[in-house]
Order: sequence, then structure tokens, then C-alpha cells
Amino acid sequence: AATGFALALARRALAGAEKPLLWARPEALSAESGAPYPPGLADIGLDPAAVAFIRVRDAKEALQAGVEAGRCATVGATLIEFWGEARAYDLTASRRLALAAAAAGAPIFVARVGASPAPSAAASRWLVRAAPSRALAANAPGSAAFTVFLLRQRGGAAGHEWRVEWNRDRGAFEDRTFDASSLSGPVASLPVGGTPGEGAPQTAGRKFG
Repeated sequence: AATGFALALARRALAGAEKPLLWARPEALSAESGAPYPPGLADIGLDPAAVAFIRVRDAKEALQAGVEAGRCATVGATLIEFWGEARAYDLTASRRLALAAAAAGAPIFVARVGASPAPSAAASRWLVRAAPSRALAANAPGSAAFTVFLLRQRGGAAGHEWRVEWNRDRGAFEDRTFDASSLSGPVASLPVGGTPGEGAPQTAGRKFG
């Protein structure tokens, strides 16, 4: 769920920009969850040909790739994935990423798969879980859906939960009004510029940030 949410945020960040997404992932995570699936990227709205996928040995190499990508003017956004409690991703490392992103003016998203919440210099931190998708006509699979909880947001309120669905055509998150009765927190319409993704994410069902 964390990776899908991060990819949707990256797609949103890249809207209108003819720049690639750089995606760095340790080999252990690819062994656990498989390689990126081009049709799945296209379903999110990303051009698979515009995704530069880098397989690295460990979290330290993933962080280095992220910092270098953040300094590159030709990269539109960067996604770094970790599996479990990546000790290399500490407060100092997250500050380096934040500085690189600010200097380049391009976002860096960090998806921590199967990790517990931890201190971070990310602009925002999210707890992300998969949610049931809404079936389309003829019972076809629906769009990706997530339950997201805002753990922290720099300069803003936190502690809110949304259940959102990704609209590939609009490049936006939408509220799950069809399932509103089961929500435990407020629901908001989330177009481009909406709440999820105002900064980098984390995940502990899956943690993102």
C-alpha cells in the first residue's frame, strides 16, 4: 500500500513536467514483493518509459541514490523504498533528503514498507493501509484505494484519517463517500492540492515518509 500511495503522489507531482521519476529500491524488497509491473505503473497514470528504476544493495545505497537524484535538475521526482526497520534512514539521513529536495525543487518520497513510525525530517508522515476498491462496470477491478492517517505535518494539524481512491484520469485522490458510514475520521475531497501528499510519506501497516 505504501508504494502505491507513493507512486500516486509522484504521478501528481510530475503532472505537466516532462521529467522522469527515479525509483530506488533495495534488492531485498524486490525479492520480497517482485519487480515493478509496467502495466501497473500505467494504471496509476505513470509512463513506464519515464520511470528510471534502480536496484541497490541496501538502504544506505538507496539513500545515496536519492540524494544524488535530488541534486539532478533532470529528475522530476524520486521514490525511495525500504523494507522493514532500515537503520540507515535516521533523522540525519532524512534531513539530507529534505535539503536535497528543497535545493532541487523536486519532491523525494520515502516508502518504508513494514516499518514502525520513527522520527523524520519529512514534510509529512503518513500511515498507509490498503482499502477495498470499488468495482467498476461488469465487476471489473476498481481503482487503487487507501486508508491514510496523517501522523505529522510540518506547520499543520495532524491526527486525521481519510479513505481515498486514486483517480488516474484526474491525477487526484477522491473521497470514499460510498463507504462513508464506516469511516473513523473526517473525509475530504482530495483533488490535486488536497491533503494527502503535501510532503513526503511513511508507512506501519505500511509506513510512508
